[in-house]
Amino acid sequence: MDQSGVHLWVKAEPFIVGALQVPPPSKFSLHYLRKISTYVRTRATEGAYPRLYWSTWRHIACGKLQLAKDLAWLYFEIFDSLAIKTPEELLEWSEILSNCMSEDEIEKQRNKLSVNTLQFLLFLYIQQLNKVSLRTSLIGEEWPSPRNRSQSPDLTEKSSCHNKNWNDYSHQAFVCDHLSDLLELLLDPEQLTASFHSTHNSLVSREAVVALSFLIEGTVSRARKIYPLHELALWQPLHAESGFSRISKTFSFYKLEAWLRACLTGNPFGTSACLKSGKKLAWAHQVEGTTKRAKIACNTHVAPRMHRMVVMSQVYKQTLAKSSDTLVGAHVKIHRCNESFIYLLSPLRSVTIEKCRNSTFVLGPVQTALHLHSCDNVKVIAICHRLSISSTTGCTFHILTPTRPLILSGNQAVTFAPFHTHYPMLEDHMARTGLATVPNYWDNPMIVCRENCDTSVFRLLPPCEFYVFIIPFEMEGDTTEIPGGLPSAYQKALGQRDQKIQIWQKTVKEARLTKDQRKQFQVLVENKFYEWLTNTGHRQQLDSLVPPAAGSKQAAG
Repeated sequence: MDQSGVHLWVKAEPFIVGALQVPPPSKFSLHYLRKISTYVRTRATEGAYPRLYWSTWRHIACGKLQLAKDLAWLYFEIFDSLAIKTPEELLEWSEILSNCMSEDEIEKQRNKLSVNTLQFLLFLYIQQLNKVSLRTSLIGEEWPSPRNRSQSPDLTEKSSCHNKNWNDYSHQAFVCDHLSDLLELLLDPEQLTASFHSTHNSLVSREAVVALSFLIEGTVSRARKIYPLHELALWQPLHAESGFSRISKTFSFYKLEAWLRACLTGNPFGTSACLKSGKKLAWAHQVEGTTKRAKIACNTHVAPRMHRMVVMSQVYKQTLAKSSDTLVGAHVKIHRCNESFIYLLSPLRSVTIEKCRNSTFVLGPVQTALHLHSCDNVKVIAICHRLSISSTTGCTFHILTPTRPLILSGNQAVTFAPFHTHYPMLEDHMARTGLATVPNYWDNPMIVCRENCDTSVFRLLPPCEFYVFIIPFEMEGDTTEIPGGLPSAYQKALGQRDQKIQIWQKTVKEARLTKDQRKQFQVLVENKFYEWLTNTGHRQQLDSLVPPAAGSKQAAG
């Protein structure tokens, strides 16, 4: 490493996937987190430090913070899902859970789980990203500083708290504005004053700086290799700047803070860099008569694994189908799409769908979070680790998920239904993302919002309204049926419908129509079918599948 030019930045994934798009519980304030920070160290022998076990966190969250157990588990599980695990480890955990016969057995298995205590405290603190402050609602801008001026206001609007999860200016500003608090939260209790503040002589442990690597990483002199923060801070030529003492094996608080502030810069793999200098993709063609062209950008040609990003906006009246290396392991944001059918048939890291209307999204397995915000009349068909929705109206979710779908605030007329499609590579993609067919909580959502949300906000799709979904593209692969099959009530409804068709065909056959009568009858049936296609809007879906002259295997590119 060449010590000139250390560049540090705030990682995007903890905010995109880890910050729940809902104001945090009031007990996640700095005051309480400081108390927890001190408490866990006094309970080191009881599974609290340096790793925090689920049973200990449950005791703290439910007993001391008065959180509901489901909510305590939700935050613990979201943090745990951010840890890098192999697909095999994820599938093993799914198998363990699917073999549990009762809540008690599930609880016994959860009691074996632990997380890095200090990183978990940081994770709880960054939930403040979506805290609604009175000041913001009055002046409409949380961070009135030049660094927040977004290059592309149509894609990262600053006013909505939900955009902060994708706005790297917000991530950087949040960490810079709260850096002292974040560092104090990581200090050993003896390094703090009685009022939980640092002094000029406070020392920061190596473990604390390792924990801070959860949020910060960097490079040296623009090299391609990315290092976690602690590796850079502990690098011998930087000791004088980062404040590390080889004698005490600790960092000087004020030197470390000054070094971090001096080196923190914009995320080279964040949304704004992706929009500004990312590769523009011509996946969607211009629709005649529209003024707005679809914008699709990605950074996958420059970004290392875990930093890949694809942003698509303003796809209008189109069918867009992709199964491509560009998408594999990427964080995908889909924004302001209308009257479109979008198929992204690759294993994805996370997906956010925002401000879309009258559209259908068919997704490959989503390894972490699938989030919808401010969408109307949208259908989503996906296998995902977690689904969360906020401010949606009339949306339908055909999902397979090992966690309870999260209904956040502002939703109306939500419909949940079983996952009902397949494509040839689906099971292969599931194996690569560590997603199994069981357990599957598609029909057991959890309402997480401050206002009184009653269960009438959602319904389960009645079996009589259920149809399977056919993905109309040729691809290589072995999957030939819906993974995990269908719940029996829905399978039965399909069987009854098939029976009706057979009866109808038998009736027509037994009518012994003449050749002319058969022709006449066929015209009548076709006219009725055409009328139905037009009235239901399915005609546009079929028309949009006709490729624009360039060969039909759109999905392969």
